[in-house]
Amino acid sequence: MNDADSRPLRRSILLAGASLMVPSAWAQQSPAQIDVWKSPSCGCCKDWIAHMEAAGFRVAVHESGNAAMRERLGIPLELGSCHTARVAGYALEGHVPAADVRRLLRDRPQAVGLAVPGMPIGSPGMDGPEYGGRRDPYDVLLVAKGGGTRVFASHR
Repeated sequence: MNDADSRPLRRSILLAGASLMVPSAWAQQSPAQIDVWKSPSCGCCKDWIAHMEAAGFRVAVHESGNAAMRERLGIPLELGSCHTARVAGYALEGHVPAADVRRLLRDRPQAVGLAVPGMPIGSPGMDGPEYGGRRDPYDVLLVAKGGGTRVFASHR
């Protein structure tokens, strides 16, 4: 087979290889699904959900069951906040920034998930105009199985 005769074959092989790569690349770039449990009247939860959607996550909202889901996912009560979420098998408690969720999903640590206890002003969802630009320092905690924690990210 000469070079001219092999070009169509090489092109077919390259196209076949490229078509096999597309679904894999698409799967890596498709947005993660986040399920959120919250009170139907909570405004800051809605703002956190908007933050996550703006960051490219798909969000399904459940208007009740926050405390039950927190317990089911293994988040200790003392780490609680106004909403609980689940993404890719991890728990998210409170106002966790999207960038920290992306890092969690990239690094895949052995953990229950992430928590921002309480409702720190300046965290995503607690950063609206009603707070006058105030930003309190806070930590995002990595929650281990059994309830232990360590600082995953600090926001100052």
